[in-house]
Amino acid sequence: MTDSSTELKFAPEALSLAPQTFMQQVKETSTFVIFGASGDLTHRKLIPALYNLACAKMLPESFHVVGFAVTPMDDERFREEMRKAVQQSKEATDFRESVWNEFAQGLHYITADFEAPEGYENLKSLLKEIKKEHNVPDNRLYYLAIPPSFCRLVVEKLGAHDLVTPTARQGEGWTRIIVEKPFGRDLDSAQELNTHIHKVFQEEQIYRIDHYLGKETVQNLMAFRFANSIIEPIWNFRYVDHIQITAAETLGVEHRGIYYEEAGCLRDMFQNHLLQLLAIIGMDPPVRYGGMSVRDRKADVLRAIVPINPESLAEMAVRGQYGAGVFEGVSVPGYREEVGVHPKSNVETFVALKLFIDNWRWSEVPFYLRSGKRMHTKVTEIVIQFKRVPHMFFQLSQDDVMEPNQMIIRIAPDEGISLRFGAKVPGPSMRLRPVQMNFSYAETFNVQPTTAYETLLLDAMEGDATLFNRNDAVELAWEVLEPMLEIWSATRPFHPFPNYAAGTWGPNAADLLMQKDGRSWRNPPNAPLLSRVNLENGNSL
Repeated sequence: MTDSSTELKFAPEALSLAPQTFMQQVKETSTFVIFGASGDLTHRKLIPALYNLACAKMLPESFHVVGFAVTPMDDERFREEMRKAVQQSKEATDFRESVWNEFAQGLHYITADFEAPEGYENLKSLLKEIKKEHNVPDNRLYYLAIPPSFCRLVVEKLGAHDLVTPTARQGEGWTRIIVEKPFGRDLDSAQELNTHIHKVFQEEQIYRIDHYLGKETVQNLMAFRFANSIIEPIWNFRYVDHIQITAAETLGVEHRGIYYEEAGCLRDMFQNHLLQLLAIIGMDPPVRYGGMSVRDRKADVLRAIVPINPESLAEMAVRGQYGAGVFEGVSVPGYREEVGVHPKSNVETFVALKLFIDNWRWSEVPFYLRSGKRMHTKVTEIVIQFKRVPHMFFQLSQDDVMEPNQMIIRIAPDEGISLRFGAKVPGPSMRLRPVQMNFSYAETFNVQPTTAYETLLLDAMEGDATLFNRNDAVELAWEVLEPMLEIWSATRPFHPFPNYAAGTWGPNAADLLMQKDGRSWRNPPNAPLLSRVNLENGNSL
């Protein structure tokens, strides 16, 4: 759908604030231990996020970071590697030598294999040394920046070497653990992993991270809904026609071909990111803003998702895989030509779903979700499309365009919210045209939103689990996707892969998924509505 509406911006003087940070410094210090500290996540996300917090004076005093990985390094080499990571990071603030030097004094490194007991004994000794030398509480925040296959091993070793303080033993410091996605690869493995971690950590000590939930706009969804009396009364089946959630990426799988062959788009994006966004959009008001209450309401939404009937799967779900194409004037390879990908792979790089929530608020309102690699535009957004007015009594000409009201919540790249509504065109006659009212975080508050990892790491240090996944929510999400995982793993695609070209909006079947309901995806202006492509194998889809 192209958008021909006129844009109206909020007046800067109405909401503009002086540059500032709205976060508060963590009250109690801790030692942050990163397992897999030599890996990509630590370089690209974790250390730049911690450095940003140091620049904003959000980190507590005597804060220490311990890297734990098999790559041979000493403290000085680790500090130099992390310095380069911050200087090269697109997410880190401008490099400040004085801030870095102070921050780097708290960086330590342990070279050890995850199986070797010596590494954990060295870690225990270092934690005791930090506690004694700096006179700080024995608080530990472990971050598993490691492949899922190592999670059980590390958790088991932490327990065996007495590196976990039970929550019941007050006064001895706290222990928390952050676990990265993917959390299992299906329902059975997720339940098994939960059981295994619970042998060492109690549920309130476990922080299952989903960086989408740390994005400023995602957090603002609850404030937007529940702090504004003009919004919540229309957030239901009486006024909402349907909801779209899109997470489109322009990049291919890049160097993650081996991982993607095991995961696919459904596991990589839907089980965590998109279903979590759906839960926040669909949840009822919590009793209070806090970890237990908010996560209870999100779990209610996941429980209410109508199970997918395997017999009607083709009417509710579309899968696709990108072929070769052109993006920004450059030829790019298809998925099957990427490094680490099988030349006849049937792994999906695109998924579109139609889901329903069987409860009072959302009866009969479809939720359309889509995500894919190598798409036309990088965008993550939520579209709330409202029902048309019951009777349009204006005598409109053919030139008049009246489209349904839409609320667009932009999660990336330009975080903000916009509202489309109808207005009269200036002049003597009654002519109507859509206009767009736009709110941008960067323009309105005159600050760049914090990165998701900054927010989530601070929350974990403070013991606030509101934006982290609970064990039941993880398992409920797998329950929703289990029928598709089983059928798609056992059958070949109805339309042979690849079925969409790089640089388009996915397979034609995804457009038809909505068109048969009399609806269409919201695509950025000048984007092709249908992505019919002729690929090398002769398929026209």
